[in-house]
Amino acid sequence: MACQKAHFKNQILELYNKISNLKSLKPSKNVHTLFQELMSTCLPTETNIDVEKLCPKVQDIRTNLIKLRSEAIGYSEQHFSTVLGSLEDNPLHHLDLYPYYTNYLKLSKVEFDLLMLRTSHVPTKIAFVGSGSLPFTSIILAKFHLPNTTFHNFDIDPQANSLASKLVSRDPDLSSRIIFHTVDILNATEILRDYEVVFLASLVGVDKEAKVKVIEHLGKHMAPGALLMLRSAKGLRAFLYIDVDPCDLRGFEVLETYHPSLSDGFVNSVMVARKLSD
Repeated sequence: MACQKAHFKNQILELYNKISNLKSLKPSKNVHTLFQELMSTCLPTETNIDVEKLCPKVQDIRTNLIKLRSEAIGYSEQHFSTVLGSLEDNPLHHLDLYPYYTNYLKLSKVEFDLLMLRTSHVPTKIAFVGSGSLPFTSIILAKFHLPNTTFHNFDIDPQANSLASKLVSRDPDLSSRIIFHTVDILNATEILRDYEVVFLASLVGVDKEAKVKVIEHLGKHMAPGALLMLRSAKGLRAFLYIDVDPCDLRGFEVLETYHPSLSDGFVNSVMVARKLSD
């Protein structure tokens, strides 16, 4: 146990030193290789290492790694969204150009199945907070699982929304069912009561405190009975994404938490929670 913990700590320290010294986090062979190494290091689910009990220095590194990885993912998605948007025909026919598209297909299918288990009817209006420049979840759910549902994507970045809107603008169906809002979600209030389901992206919130602040805001303004679909992380994967504990969801009843295995093909845990009455 102690040996395993020391080995993991050394791996994380070494990777952090390399990643934090990169001159740029924009797509490159070196950036890809280092973050793939980080992913491989943090993927194992069979471990006795308690992430919360690691020393303060490693906890700070964990927070910084999530921020660095989030920034790198942002650049990568921006790059691929630009490539897809520049294609002559419908960009939605070429989504598999993105190397992690299959992961999104698998994650979205699990989220759809969990959602259908917890709702009495097919939702007609869904919000996705933190949709970014590659709004795969909205696109996949709209295209393959919820053909009559309207999706409202919220992102604070106007460039991300501009790139994302180009992906769906040439699709006769999705261009009318996926709508984009450029706004800080903390400034969105009454509009949040319009949605039967709200998805919260894994990369929303630069740290745990910011993430919880967004959850609390949703708890204040979502409609009673509405569902919150939240992505989290368990175990070593909490070095890749912010981990959310059920106690962080004040104002919600946690209905289910799904922790993926290595064979599932995606990293995030999925939490389903229902907004309690005001």
